[in-house]
Amino acid sequence: MFDKLLRKKTTAVPSTLQERVTIAKEKPMPTHVAIIMDGNGRWAKQRKLPRIAGHHEGMKTVRKTTLFANDLGIRVLTLYAFSTENWKRPKREIDFLMKLPGEFLSTYLPELVENNVKVEMIGSSELLPAHTKEAIQKAMEATADNDGMILNFAMNYGSRFEIAEAVKNLAHQLSENLIQLDELTEENVSSAMMTAHLPDPDLLIRTSGEVRLSNFMLWQLAYAELAFTDVLWPDFNEANMLDIIEDYQKRSRRFGSLEGDEIK
Repeated sequence: MFDKLLRKKTTAVPSTLQERVTIAKEKPMPTHVAIIMDGNGRWAKQRKLPRIAGHHEGMKTVRKTTLFANDLGIRVLTLYAFSTENWKRPKREIDFLMKLPGEFLSTYLPELVENNVKVEMIGSSELLPAHTKEAIQKAMEATADNDGMILNFAMNYGSRFEIAEAVKNLAHQLSENLIQLDELTEENVSSAMMTAHLPDPDLLIRTSGEVRLSNFMLWQLAYAELAFTDVLWPDFNEANMLDIIEDYQKRSRRFGSLEGDEIK
């Protein structure tokens, strides 16, 4: 009897990824996850391969991450695919990056449709090649009626450009007396953003060890939890993402307020 009383109770530690997923789904899940997919070039360099090989491998990670996020119940996944600053890269690399959306979507579009994923895009399509725009447009049309997770590609996207465009939009509304200056609020600014129809990200993930936002969703990330990992994007897997989700679920999201004993 005394042996039973003295015996320490042990809690079973989840041993498989699926067990961890089951437990994570019982806790608050981020509604919107944004990812800066970084490290393709370094991944290729480590293997003495051309940079484009890293980008191609990273495309496979996009598929794995999308399906896993969908399985977790995340409602929006925004991926930083090509920034307004990326046009400074060598032409050969840019040309390859512009072909990736077509390759990715032509290969995996049936799978996205089957999983009820809806494809969207933020950014300016003005400078994108015709074949890139056509591939994205085709995917958006094919998944338009899907009501599951939104896979949102940030393509030729820069947050400062987005904010400047929002300011122009609001200035036009002011000049046309559609709103008054004293009516201008944070909500008005948010409604002028490319993400007006989406919730702000709850969680930002950046791979490869870099610790900066790189002109990505600066307005929308105001209260996001930030997670940085040394893992290069092509090596980023379901376990890595779940590690970050589990850490996110341990954080207290107070949005500037106080909780519990701190209020007393």
